[in-house]
Amino acid sequence: MSKILVTGSAGFIGYHLAKKLAEKGEHVVGLDNINDYYDTELKLNRLKESGVTAAEGSMIQSTIYENYRFKKLDLADQSGIMTLFEEEKFDFVIHLAAQAGVRYSLTHPQKYIDANITGFLNILEGCRKFPVKHLVYASSSSVYGKNCKMPFSVSDNVDHPVSLYAASKKSNELMAHTYSHLFGIPATGLRFFTVYGPWGRPDMALFLFTKAILEGRPIKVFNRGEMKRDFTYIDDIAEGISRVTYRPAEPNHIWDGNQPDPSSSDVPHRVYNIGNGKPVNLMDFISALEETLGKTAQKEMLTMQAGDVPATWADTIALERDTGYRPGTDIRDGIIRFVDWYKSYYNCW
Repeated sequence: MSKILVTGSAGFIGYHLAKKLAEKGEHVVGLDNINDYYDTELKLNRLKESGVTAAEGSMIQSTIYENYRFKKLDLADQSGIMTLFEEEKFDFVIHLAAQAGVRYSLTHPQKYIDANITGFLNILEGCRKFPVKHLVYASSSSVYGKNCKMPFSVSDNVDHPVSLYAASKKSNELMAHTYSHLFGIPATGLRFFTVYGPWGRPDMALFLFTKAILEGRPIKVFNRGEMKRDFTYIDDIAEGISRVTYRPAEPNHIWDGNQPDPSSSDVPHRVYNIGNGKPVNLMDFISALEETLGKTAQKEMLTMQAGDVPATWADTIALERDTGYRPGTDIRDGIIRFVDWYKSYYNCW
């Protein structure tokens, strides 16, 4: 079995992925700093679901999976990251840890530089000094910024971000490509599109809407509901990441520097969209949630927020072609599963 580092393993996607890999029998090391961007209790409870009790500094063995260990560590701790790479000798690195949130980046820009730029640099340096078979890292659909052509394609130029969060994710792609060029590190960036599901983030729309509706409070509907999102269920995301991990990026031998395709290169670096490929109107999304909850939402219709975009839609043809990835969760089924988890977790049946 392989030894795999999953950063951000107390986070939404990282929790699900680490658990999936451990259940497959892989030797997994989870890493997270458990910051307070949102409820730390939720993060700690995710870890408990995997048999882990977080503690400062030391490596913690899961009581459920003998092949899963966890370490609380900040990405910006260069010495700690280098020691971890030196001691563990990872086969694969799946880097999901980041300072997330478009709106939060408007008020806390330094956190994005520390986590998403400095932290990612430390991961790249770890992969350089202690070579791995493949680095898979999280990018974001936010990099498409002012792009209007739909669906969003990895072959399109993405030089017009509208938030610092998006700019930091685009920077990650550039940094990874540079390390692939200079040091031959196989690296693949995954642009995630609005991931949702059980154990999700409290700052995401489905979580916010569900909480408000159940508490009888109005939900905030931005751009007066004229929004579309490519909602992607968490199990589909975890499966896609797993498939990509075991397929290290390779040079594209027909890549042409005279007409450079941003999705690949003549070095071992690739970028893929990972989404559902079926955008959903925000008002239809809200209607499906209302139907599941059996309650009608009070709606506060607002203008577009700074840093936001009106629509996202993933072209996933390349990922399907190369890995066989095909998301299969219907939006209504996904909402039902989330609501069931939410009511159980918060005891609000």
